[in-house]
Amino acid sequence: MTASHTFESSHTVNGAGHARVTVAGELDHDTAPYVREAVAACLAKRPKSLRLDLTGICFCDCSGVNALLGARIAVLLAGADLVVEGIGTQLARLLSLIGASDILTEGHASADTILARSE
Repeated sequence: MTASHTFESSHTVNGAGHARVTVAGELDHDTAPYVREAVAACLAKRPKSLRLDLTGICFCDCSGVNALLGARIAVLLAGADLVVEGIGTQLARLLSLIGASDILTEGHASADTILARSE
């Protein structure tokens, strides 16, 4: 999927039940829906885990953060584990400024652990 020349998104689910969503470019109001669509397409195949690769993100605004946090919620509610990789300095700073640096972190988040905390 390509929203503009500055954004790219791809997604795959392999036979072992592991999904991957890769996002690159500018994640903003215009491109955030593509992240939601890619995550939803992967979750429709009921993966065990979803890897969200943000390595290629060069800019992210509040709409992009909202899409990423929504993706996190969707993955964990689907009962899949989430692995986030490649949070760059601009996105890390934005997450810190809005108090979400502990919500969307690099590494592994188990659906069981996260959902147990909320009960």
